[in-house]
Amino acid sequence: MSDTENSTEEKVVKDQRRLLKSSGIVSLMTLVSRVFGLVRDMVIAYFFGAGAGADVFFLAFRIPNLFRRLFAEGAFSQAFVPVLSEYKEKRSREDVKELVDNVSGTLGVNLVLITLVGVVGAEFIISVFAAGFVYHDSVGKLALATEMLRVTFPYLLLISMTAFSGAILNTFGRFAAPAFTPVLLNLSLILCAVYLRPYLDVPVMALAWGVLIAGVAQLTFQLPFLASEQLLPRPKVKFRDEGVKQILTLMLPALFGVSVGQINLLLDTVLASFLETGSLSWLYYSDRLLELPLALFGITIATVILPSLSREHANESAEEFSETLNWAMRLVFLLGVPASVALIFLAKPLIATLFYQGEMTERDVSMAALSLMAYAVGLLGHMLVKVLAPGFFSRQDTSTPVRYGVVALVANMVLNLMLVWHFKHAGLALATSLSAFINAGLLFYGLVQTRVVTLNPGWGVFLARVVFANLCMLAVLYLVSPAEMTWFGLGFWHRFGMMLLICATGAVTYGASLLLVGYRPKESVR
Repeated sequence: MSDTENSTEEKVVKDQRRLLKSSGIVSLMTLVSRVFGLVRDMVIAYFFGAGAGADVFFLAFRIPNLFRRLFAEGAFSQAFVPVLSEYKEKRSREDVKELVDNVSGTLGVNLVLITLVGVVGAEFIISVFAAGFVYHDSVGKLALATEMLRVTFPYLLLISMTAFSGAILNTFGRFAAPAFTPVLLNLSLILCAVYLRPYLDVPVMALAWGVLIAGVAQLTFQLPFLASEQLLPRPKVKFRDEGVKQILTLMLPALFGVSVGQINLLLDTVLASFLETGSLSWLYYSDRLLELPLALFGITIATVILPSLSREHANESAEEFSETLNWAMRLVFLLGVPASVALIFLAKPLIATLFYQGEMTERDVSMAALSLMAYAVGLLGHMLVKVLAPGFFSRQDTSTPVRYGVVALVANMVLNLMLVWHFKHAGLALATSLSAFINAGLLFYGLVQTRVVTLNPGWGVFLARVVFANLCMLAVLYLVSPAEMTWFGLGFWHRFGMMLLICATGAVTYGASLLLVGYRPKESVR
């Protein structure tokens, strides 16, 4: 092997070890956030259950979250990070600071306008996004949802600027602070539900105010870290700036393509509003459990590889680019498949363990478990979309994912209409899962067809090991899990301790089975 080949291989290994370390940091911070998130949802379930008030809040919170992921964590970040990485690699520090200033001002002006439209037109937005409230003449729901949305919609502005700050920090290798920031949202909602709720005429409004307070706290938290990098923005509105125009060019088509999953969830919301009261809440609680492994693994891996892929593309390192995506996909299969299997098998016990208390009924648990199983089917697809999409965005190709996104979205709409009438809310969840695999398959096909990704040797053996380990884990879970009704007869801490023991047993079995068939952890950094 030549010195050049040795040097390239050493650099690939070094980069993958750095990525693994960064993934570990982000995973740890994300785990902390998700633990607080589960506590938050348990508090909401305890005080509000799956009734009309909870349905309305989840709707009023989902709408600004959709726009946040469209304008901030979705299309904007995918367009901004590659351009910022290019400036970082090829231009001066002054040019980087100028780009940050111009983007912050231009993005901020647009977000202010969107926020004003959202607040003023809240009733119209609710009537569109939850047409079932109007159809069923649910005057109370419609009025409460409008009032809530007027409080929660400014969160879009605050959290989008927070995501902008986080994208800068991630590009400069500061992953911990952005990953910890969501903890503040969870803390705010918990505190408002417990302490503000008793003082309001409509108790559930405490959650809406908690969202707004959290937005202020999250943005403020990130500013000192930007200042330490000497990148605290001084906003300037410059639509004609070269970097801003480049970002806008990349962002506009990506607005749709990168957020297909969120648009699918929105379609679920519209159709769920026509179903019985509680459907929105059941979908929310099950989606929250799906989000835990998706955030810990899929979003974490995607977060740390995007700056690296952008840098490798800027440096024309095609081999390293392919190696990075291979590494990411293997981690997704290694972690995503067992998470999906466990969520499907333990759906009802998990929902019961976390949410069966206070206003949450046994029927609510059963209904939420059905949608969790349906969502869990598509976990691997969602995770693959998260790590494959940066393969396009890092090369500043936003049009291809848009085309694939359109196909996936149309498929989801058709599947929704086919499945909702028989399977109700669970049919909506299953349609989302199937469309995620369609989207992931198209993204993978596009990367392989253009030779951006070449699969490394050993994928067949790797997948066989993963399948074997999951079968072993599933067999052990079946043996150690108690009867279904046991969960409803136990207290919270008893349920919680038993679930931790079952999950730990499954995880140990999975890891031991992988080692038994020859998998070694160091393969993750080869």
